[in-house]
Amino acid sequence: MIGVAVLLLGGGGVGAYLYINNPPEPPPTLALPSTAPPTPTTTPTTSPTTSPTPSDPPTSEPAVPSTPPSETPSGTHRAAPGSPITHNEFDDWRFSMGTVKFNANKVAGWTYDSCDPVDGRGVLAKNKCQRAIQLAYSAYGGHLKAVQIAMSFPTDQAAKTTADRLANLKSDAVRWRVDKTHTTYAYGKIMSAASKKYLVITIVTADKSARAAATNFHAYLQADHAGYFMSRDMTITS
Repeated sequence: MIGVAVLLLGGGGVGAYLYINNPPEPPPTLALPSTAPPTPTTTPTTSPTTSPTPSDPPTSEPAVPSTPPSETPSGTHRAAPGSPITHNEFDDWRFSMGTVKFNANKVAGWTYDSCDPVDGRGVLAKNKCQRAIQLAYSAYGGHLKAVQIAMSFPTDQAAKTTADRLANLKSDAVRWRVDKTHTTYAYGKIMSAASKKYLVITIVTADKSARAAATNFHAYLQADHAGYFMSRDMTITS
């Protein structure tokens, strides 16, 4: 079961939980603070790419996912079990589950040799975070933007302990690329979940025209990539 914790940016604590296998009512929208999150303090190992134009938003908001996503989500490249994580494992996000469809273009990606660039308050270092990647997505003609951070830890427990600790801290405990989110927005929220020995954090902002789709887009993107990391290091036999 993958729990998606909704964290209030700029505030402390867990706002709500969305369980993919047995979802309750969708969590309430939690506003981001008026000040922008910090930018990583070190230079990423790769440069951002040019953003293509994403697809138009759906006419109606789809339902929250009731089952976990597939082991290898669309837009991912299965990495060798136990290999260091890299942003190249992820391409454009093309998600389809029944009538639910989402499209987002990967506009940038960064691979870090450590977690220092995304560690805002030393929590990641304290829990022996090993490596981090950062992804930036754009959807609905740029009206919705997402930044996703994935971090690897030596054990499942270390990832879970970090997730629990971050849930009780302000959002500045993790640094992300603020230049890849909106400065002003109608929707702004963070979702975070430990997935085996990985921790996945997704930040989504959207203006008024994409606000209706933002909640479910956010939940599916977080759950889809958390599901990928659940099985990433499994040895697949033919």
